[in-house]
Amino acid sequence: MKTVRHILWICIAFFSGILITLSQPLPYGDGLDEIASMEMKAFLGRLLPPPATLIDDYDVRYHRCVWEVDPAQQYIRGEVTTWFSPLIDAFDTICFNLCDSLTVNSVFYHSGSLPFFHSEGLVTIPLPAILASGTVDSITVVYEGAPPVTGFGSFVTEEHAGVPVLWTLSEPYGASDWWPCKNSLTDKADSIDVMIVHPAEYRAASNGLLVSEILHGSEMITHWKHRYPIVPYLVCMAVSNYAAYSDWVPYDTTLVEVLNYVYPEDSALAASQTPDIIPVMQLFDTLFGIYPFVAEKYGHCQFGWGGGMEHQTFTFVTSFGHELIAHELAHQWFGDMVTCASWEDIWLNEGFATYLSGLTYEHMFNGYWWMPFKKDRIGKVTSEPGGSVWCDDTTSVDRIFSTRLSYAKGAMILHQLRWIIGDSAFFTAVNNYLYDPALWHGFAHTYDLKNHLEASSGQDLTWYFDDWYTGQGFPSYLIRWGQSGDTLTLQIDQTQSHPSVSFFELPLPIRVKNSETDTNLRLENSFSGEVFNIIIPFQADSVLFDPDLWLISANNSVINALAETSFDQSIFLMPNPVHDLLTIWFREPFHEMSIDLFDEAGKRLLQLDASEKRQLRVDFTGKPAGVYLIRFRTETGVAVKSVVRW
Repeated sequence: MKTVRHILWICIAFFSGILITLSQPLPYGDGLDEIASMEMKAFLGRLLPPPATLIDDYDVRYHRCVWEVDPAQQYIRGEVTTWFSPLIDAFDTICFNLCDSLTVNSVFYHSGSLPFFHSEGLVTIPLPAILASGTVDSITVVYEGAPPVTGFGSFVTEEHAGVPVLWTLSEPYGASDWWPCKNSLTDKADSIDVMIVHPAEYRAASNGLLVSEILHGSEMITHWKHRYPIVPYLVCMAVSNYAAYSDWVPYDTTLVEVLNYVYPEDSALAASQTPDIIPVMQLFDTLFGIYPFVAEKYGHCQFGWGGGMEHQTFTFVTSFGHELIAHELAHQWFGDMVTCASWEDIWLNEGFATYLSGLTYEHMFNGYWWMPFKKDRIGKVTSEPGGSVWCDDTTSVDRIFSTRLSYAKGAMILHQLRWIIGDSAFFTAVNNYLYDPALWHGFAHTYDLKNHLEASSGQDLTWYFDDWYTGQGFPSYLIRWGQSGDTLTLQIDQTQSHPSVSFFELPLPIRVKNSETDTNLRLENSFSGEVFNIIIPFQADSVLFDPDLWLISANNSVINALAETSFDQSIFLMPNPVHDLLTIWFREPFHEMSIDLFDEAGKRLLQLDASEKRQLRVDFTGKPAGVYLIRFRTETGVAVKSVVRW
């Protein structure tokens, strides 16, 4: 293969007026588990650590990338020219993150070459003269080598149907595994050009618009340009024998191209599925504004991972199921246009994308899949007692891309917020967040979203983010009800699955009904044991808790207090108070009976099966003195009794 520098001059000859001489002005004019398991990006369980050095003393303005690759070889030759602007005075050294597995051959600056140092993942280049803050300048790094095989996906060569394929996937820390960049969540290049030199029998995919494919001997030079800000981990490349076709999304008088690069053996199936993106993109446009990169394109490029990756303007996918393509499209707004400013806030990417895929079920398919979607996500969240949406370990790829926390819980705390502040305030806040000039095509922290939610709703939501963003767990409710005349009485008791939250203050959705009518209640529940007396104009025969699934909760019980009496009187606790062994005796055995023991804080200490038993014993030895609650669940209802330990 020819050297990359030789290829660059070929590119300049072909793309006259497109490439820029150094130092000139800027060149402007399907299922959640499958999705998350791919985005977890750790099929061998190994994640390269984040870059050791955070580079924050210059602003990236533009990258021109020339990459020479063959999908049959784990190797890259590259020449990356970066336009930059110092953010400090007396700027005399520029650095790039680049894996030590790659070799820097030379660095060019203006009309000459510069010395450099490359170690510990950092290329350090002393400049010949000091640059003032705000100056725009450029520098070129020429390099080559075999990117590390991390089991993580940064730069992968494999086969499909016996044909080589190369693809990149850099989230969260992998960009510098294969190209020199400022690998952080602090800076986006305003624009990029990508030239991929590859064997002529293949097609090459990247971000933005396809400018040209020029045959040069046995090689093809493919040029892509992207004129929107982009973070390094979203820069992409894929090369194989792709079949190409387009779907088109109409917006008034505008058509947005959805370009599909798929494996030939899968092209018929793909062509039957990818048009599903049309109503999804139109829905997101209605809810969150027009597709963020509307002046260019959107696309799907097939690759070899079990899900998808939201590369800006060109999502890499393994298949084309509805939820997968909806989730990855949603990332173009949440993750690509507005990117989490820290991996601690990854839920701003994944929670929103998961929730938006749910919104397609709310607004499409006659709403049929909306309830199953919510039930599934709540079930995932409550399958374990702890865990926060805030990512407390950004060195663990399993934790960053936790299906249960970053995806499902992230999505459902958004849904819960929508219930708390109302649809109008919620969607207004989210749109203001997306188009905030300080965040638009930039980066956001959780507090940025919180500020917009508070401004839109007029509420202080600190309590909510303390409980649901940094706090762990979820509530469980025991609701006793009865009716006398037109007065409905409800007593709300709450336990918590994790001690980090002492009480979840939430408005509770309650539906009261009989065979002829119903009414919906919203109870502002502020403490456990709270009693509500409500006038209703009919005699209720049932009370339903959260029938539309607005809340993250589990193990809830609703019982008619009048029907509870006989059930309660068939269970005896001896002795009470107790010091060591408590005997629980049943007048008659229950076919199905489970018992939960809780302390005063609502923490579950013990769970027992008492099915078909006449009695059993609970050992209180060593437990602190105080009041404990025992909950009995049977096939006919629920009862709660207290016991005192002295």
